[in-house]
Amino acid sequence: MQREPELARKLYDRFEPVHAVTYFAPEARAALDALGYRGFWMGYFAARSAPLGEVPADVVAAVFYNFSRARVAKALPAAWDVAGPALALRARQDSAVAALRRYGLTDDDKNVCTAARLAARAARQAPLEARPLFAANLALRWPSDPLAMLWHAVTLLREQRGDGHVTVLAATGISGRESNVLHSAASAVPAEYLKGTRHYDDDEWRACEQSLAERGLLDDDGSLTAAGRDCKDRIEASTDKLALRAFDGLDDAEMRALFDALTQIARMVIGGGDLPAVTPMGVRRDF
Repeated sequence: MQREPELARKLYDRFEPVHAVTYFAPEARAALDALGYRGFWMGYFAARSAPLGEVPADVVAAVFYNFSRARVAKALPAAWDVAGPALALRARQDSAVAALRRYGLTDDDKNVCTAARLAARAARQAPLEARPLFAANLALRWPSDPLAMLWHAVTLLREQRGDGHVTVLAATGISGRESNVLHSAASAVPAEYLKGTRHYDDDEWRACEQSLAERGLLDDDGSLTAAGRDCKDRIEASTDKLALRAFDGLDDAEMRALFDALTQIARMVIGGGDLPAVTPMGVRRDF
């Protein structure tokens, strides 16, 4: 298998749906609601940041990068007065695995066992430097059941990629709040959707557009300029290049086996119907 950076993006399209049930499956929302978290966003910030422990809201905002500090602060640290990180971690893993089982995946499924084994090996050997959310998740206890191991491994790989993406954005001079606006302009994710899911008012969105336009990345109507397209393409290519290093511990035959197994698993997850057609992550489905 040719190790071009684009391979990392193709792998992401296949493992991200397995992780994304954490946000979109009804089992996940029910589990976090049962802990007493108030509303989707308190549960989201609590569960995703739980590997970091009870850190200040600004730490979570810094690590997550593209959420507003004010929105994170509405959820944290108040969530920890409701249920602590250990409970949040257990709820997110158990509910994700329950959703995967509902889609028809099992611990003795050949694809699950193959993907769990190889994704876990990749995750354990992936670069750790400058990847705080990946490192925090890597420090957690590994589950032993294949389906739970698969979910944990792909969660590690997506956070490892995400941390690398943040590094690239910061090095390029694109702030977290600007990154959402650039992403909307460059992709099929509608601006109104990202405004809602990443908590912008019209003034902040326009301010980000103006800042990007002043650097020649957006036109006056908010569309990408040629320089903006080049900037976005370089960000994605650099992210893919960094992410591909996570799989250095697998030989070509193992990479092919992982790719094929994840393809079949992702098709089952997408077929389960919980993942919306539009997500902030922009995962492709045409495979």
